[in-house]
Amino acid sequence: GMPEELAVQLPYAKECMEKMGLTVVSCEGYEADDILGTLATELSKKEKQVYVLTGDRDSLQLIDERVSVLLAKTKETVLMNPEEFRNQYGVEPSVFVDVKALMGDSSDNIPGVAGIGEKTALKLIAEYGSIASLYENLDNAGLSENMKNKLIAGKDMAFLSRQLAEICRTAPIETEEEFYRYRGVLAAELRELFIELDFTALLKKFDLEQVPKSEPVCKEKFQCPSTASVSSVCELDGERIFVSFDGECVSLFDGQRICEGTAQLLCEDFSGKQIVCHDAKALYQRISKETKKSFSCHFDCMLAAYVLDSGRGGYSLEDLSIRYLNEPLNTEIPTAVSIARIYEALNDEIEKNGFQYLLYEIEMPLARVLAEMEMLGFKIDTVGIEAYGKELAQAANDLQSRIYSYAGEEFNIGSPKQLGEVLFEKMGLPKSKKTKTGYSTDAETLQKLISKHPIIEDILDYRQVTKLKSTYADALVKATDENGRVHSIFNQTGTATGRLSSSEPNLQNIPVRTELGRRFRQFFVPKDENYVLIDADYSQIELRLLAHISNDTAMIDSFLSGEDIHAMTAAKVFDVPLSEVTGELRKKAKAVNFGIMYGIGEYSLSEDLGISRAQAKEYIESYFAQFPQIRAYLDGVQAEAHEKGYVTTFFGRRRYIPEIASSNKNLQHFGERVAMNSPIQGTAADIMKLAMIRVANALESSELDAKMILQVHDELLIEAHKDCAEQVKRLLVEGMEDAVSLSLPLSVDAHIGKNWFEAK
Repeated sequence: GMPEELAVQLPYAKECMEKMGLTVVSCEGYEADDILGTLATELSKKEKQVYVLTGDRDSLQLIDERVSVLLAKTKETVLMNPEEFRNQYGVEPSVFVDVKALMGDSSDNIPGVAGIGEKTALKLIAEYGSIASLYENLDNAGLSENMKNKLIAGKDMAFLSRQLAEICRTAPIETEEEFYRYRGVLAAELRELFIELDFTALLKKFDLEQVPKSEPVCKEKFQCPSTASVSSVCELDGERIFVSFDGECVSLFDGQRICEGTAQLLCEDFSGKQIVCHDAKALYQRISKETKKSFSCHFDCMLAAYVLDSGRGGYSLEDLSIRYLNEPLNTEIPTAVSIARIYEALNDEIEKNGFQYLLYEIEMPLARVLAEMEMLGFKIDTVGIEAYGKELAQAANDLQSRIYSYAGEEFNIGSPKQLGEVLFEKMGLPKSKKTKTGYSTDAETLQKLISKHPIIEDILDYRQVTKLKSTYADALVKATDENGRVHSIFNQTGTATGRLSSSEPNLQNIPVRTELGRRFRQFFVPKDENYVLIDADYSQIELRLLAHISNDTAMIDSFLSGEDIHAMTAAKVFDVPLSEVTGELRKKAKAVNFGIMYGIGEYSLSEDLGISRAQAKEYIESYFAQFPQIRAYLDGVQAEAHEKGYVTTFFGRRRYIPEIASSNKNLQHFGERVAMNSPIQGTAADIMKLAMIRVANALESSELDAKMILQVHDELLIEAHKDCAEQVKRLLVEGMEDAVSLSLPLSVDAHIGKNWFEAK
């Protein structure tokens, strides 16, 4: 069956085609190929020249003197007529279906004859003309015994495959060409549909951006600014100023009058004004370049839209205009006016949903903190990291030589297709699942083969060192500025859970699980020898939040006792005294602890721990027997998600989960797992944001020589002068531990070091 997420899109796809002036044809019981085949055949009979534009090679069987196929490939579209087809395949187009019957096609679930590929199939059909003729002459064909046995064993499959592969040319559809004549774009209707679907790029492509003249440009409460322009900020009245900036171009709007000019306008006095903008973090950075004056943004349209729905992909002004004003961004008016209009709609939604705390106490203050962190950056020891890059390159070369020696040939180790052929065909290792492009060689597949041949471990190591070199060693050096600092971008609107993400470069992704990866942290250093790094990390924050939100007394008591939570869980789940909990039992309990939060099932847990599904089921049931309120909480949050379509964090942040309403059970179960974890992960993200704001404010008010420079999930880093390092460390720990009051304390581990590796 068609995947649910694709099926729900089809009605929209058909509606789009119709409003583009095309004729949509569907016929129950027939595939798209059959409709193409029927139309091509019928029009060919009427001596029309027919072109079939498709990316599907199945349609090549339709080629004749009047029917050509425009075969759409990745980089080009190839005209396939009878002559070109014969040149490429050496057979007539009419027998291509027989070739397919022998070779099969896994992408179309056509089995073919086992052991016969495309080359052999083409050779046999070129010689015998069809599979019927081939099988009639099998005894006299002069084939090898092995080939003959394959054909005999696969005879039934061959004829079934031909039946499956052949396109029907008699589908009961309209075949009069007038029925399909292009009718032209229905502009107004198509524009309305594109706006509904947030198809911003298509609005531009079809030249449908322009707001119809019958529609008002401004809401009634705003005068059109073209007749009310001023030259200075001080001439703008009212407490609220809407600010737009694009490079050197700035526009300011007070609801009545507009002021436009260069970035110098941002140097003027905004005291006493509520600043409303789109992307406050960028505005803070822009103003910092122009002036040292302190000011505060009151409302950020981008962050407000994110608070309202954190699962949307885009929060550009264009996206917000389409979503909240039901029209594309109007380029005929100053952008500040558009921001004012969007603000009205967003502010109403924020108040209606009670999201004021999230916006004004978390996201807005955080934007300022992040702006400063991005501008400051993080110092890199470029000499050290370049030397490490050379070390990784040498390790990769050594591994490559060993892999070639084991394989007996040189090949592209980074090519899954070539690697699959070497491992599974030449070396004869146990075959993995096969994809359209060849054998699967992903990490999971190779891990299962690690005991079969030493080449596997070398391949996995080769992948690791080459990725470390290209993704981190090379990329980090390139990303440094003239002061040797990298300036990562902290994205406030990048995740559905509320967590921050990092990019250009992604410093949240610096590896920690392997020794080779952890060494990269040695090259993240303070600005000079008089400074140190202070790293503070929440200890098991998500488990503590699970205990608090579920109000499970057994887990709360485990944390309050000060004992190792995973060892305590192992003692309870496996019914052994705490003193007898082994390292292996603790490891299993840890997997269960974290797995439960993520809605893990018995199959996944059995895979993670290498145990039977029955044993995994027993672990999960034993866990819930020991922590019954956690089960009640997880059941309750799933029910809430089914009822409302979303779940909420401790601070009221919503995570909408459309998958939970799907009729597809796999999607629905995915939605339920998201529902179980999102309140925990989202609350942890909000607590970290509050901690960052508290710590930044404390550092500023204390006037200590220290700056926050990085946030990585549950971890904060500060660059501080040696003389105040201990004081800053205490301030950091207090700021993080006191960010929120729960039924059990938050715990923070902090360390000081000469580099990130030492501090961690």
